[in-house]
Amino acid sequence: MKNKTAIIISGPTAVGKTALSIQLARHFNTEIISADSRQCYRELNIGVAKPTHAEQELVKHHFINSHSINDNITAAGFEQYALQKTSEIFREHDQLIVTGGTGLYLKAFISGFDAMPAVAGETRELVRTVYLNEGLVGLRNRLEKEDPVFSASDDLKNPQRMMRALEFVRTTGTSIRNYQQSGKKERPFDIIQIGLELPRPLLYDRINARVDEMMEQGLLNEVKELVPHKHLNALQTVGYRELFDFLDGKIGLEKAVDKIKQNTRHYAKRQLTWFKADPSIKWFDPGDVDSILAFILSLRLD
Repeated sequence: MKNKTAIIISGPTAVGKTALSIQLARHFNTEIISADSRQCYRELNIGVAKPTHAEQELVKHHFINSHSINDNITAAGFEQYALQKTSEIFREHDQLIVTGGTGLYLKAFISGFDAMPAVAGETRELVRTVYLNEGLVGLRNRLEKEDPVFSASDDLKNPQRMMRALEFVRTTGTSIRNYQQSGKKERPFDIIQIGLELPRPLLYDRINARVDEMMEQGLLNEVKELVPHKHLNALQTVGYRELFDFLDGKIGLEKAVDKIKQNTRHYAKRQLTWFKADPSIKWFDPGDVDSILAFILSLRLD
């Protein structure tokens, strides 16, 4: 894949990754691979801010509506999926766009993971039972004892990653962080990393406005239809958890919407912390398309 380039667009939620990715994909006449851990699910739409049908008509997207909420999707699985699509796209195009806010998925694509050890069904069921019976507190207590390395991370509010970490340490006897930080794999194509950022108050305003728009578009009805599946890992995510609490009578609707906004802002902050730790990312305002294109072209001409 000589002279082929993957252009990575990362950044926090609501910063404008989708719009820029479509602009770049159209400029280079290529396709987009999503690196979002929720947009791949067919059953989730409004709450995961998928590209609209019109946007998907403009540019071919991959890892959008590609899986069911019943599927067990991992970063290592995404790596395999994305590399296969990359190989296919590069047969017809010299560039492709990979975009998303799931840092672990982007890391998997850029530098890879070793094969994920198989987890016994009994181990998975025991861990799931801990979560169903004791919630986040139960997972957190066990991880603090069994995997203190993971417990020092920012993932202690993400039940899916917490369960995976507990499964991993019980299967291998070592922290999943050691697995995730294993040696970098070389890719047979060039990689250019673009990060998008906005002043924090503006980003938070955009997040709040997006949540209001989601509610107007019918997010509550979408969540109502998913109630029978609310125990699934795919639904332990911002925008769904809070409305499940409302439907369970735990909080009022206004409080649920406020919590979606608050939790989304916290998530955006964690995303920025993750991406800012990577010195390979060149940061831009999402509206500065000319400078972004100039930067990409300058690297391609070197």
